[in-house]
Amino acid sequence: MTAFYRWQGDDLILSCHLQPRASRDEFCGRHGDSLKIRIQAPPIEGRANDRLIRFLARQFGVAKSAVEILGGELGRQKRVRIAAPERLPEELGIER
Repeated sequence: MTAFYRWQGDDLILSCHLQPRASRDEFCGRHGDSLKIRIQAPPIEGRANDRLIRFLARQFGVAKSAVEILGGELGRQKRVRIAAPERLPEELGIER
């Protein structure tokens, strides 16, 4: 199984599988070659994407402006860049 993340210089690139309308925001393991993330917001008018950005910024200790959706903005499969994360959530097992 390949990793759901890769480093690009100091930036972390994540492959994510989003589950909107969840009971809470959380990481919940792998979904194929992606990290599965549950988000409370519905996939309407970009609300799930906004919530995902806020969640990832909080988890990785960066400003919202440091999180960017690179691809998959309208689907469940997304590629996300986190610029120079301050911390790496232990449960994800991400290594530098």
